[in-house]
Amino acid sequence: VQLQASGGGLVQAGGSLRLSCAASGRTLRTYDMGWFRQAPGKERELVASINWSGRSTTYTDSVKGRFTISRENAKNTVYLQMNSLKSEDTSVYYCALRSGGLIYDYWGQGTLVTVSS
Repeated sequence: VQLQASGGGLVQAGGSLRLSCAASGRTLRTYDMGWFRQAPGKERELVASINWSGRSTTYTDSVKGRFTISRENAKNTVYLQMNSLKSEDTSVYYCALRSGGLIYDYWGQGTLVTVSS
């Protein structure tokens, strides 16, 4: 499976962006998905996750109430709506798929989000 993340860019603090993760080579409908981010000098962190049905989501505390993860299985795509962006959200964002077990084992190439204060 190949994952293609897009939608990053430069935005002012308080603004919004929607990231998309499109998959090819495999349907996403049976897999849990996640959005991660990694800023320079920092460890990669799981920002949000969504289970295969879309009925269960998780968020890291720093984005709760601001970010929303969703999926559209018919389009083989997962989204991350990011509102009220802060400078500390600046990072490269990656989407990932968990094909079994607890490990995310397929990764997209990353899309850069830069929030200016």
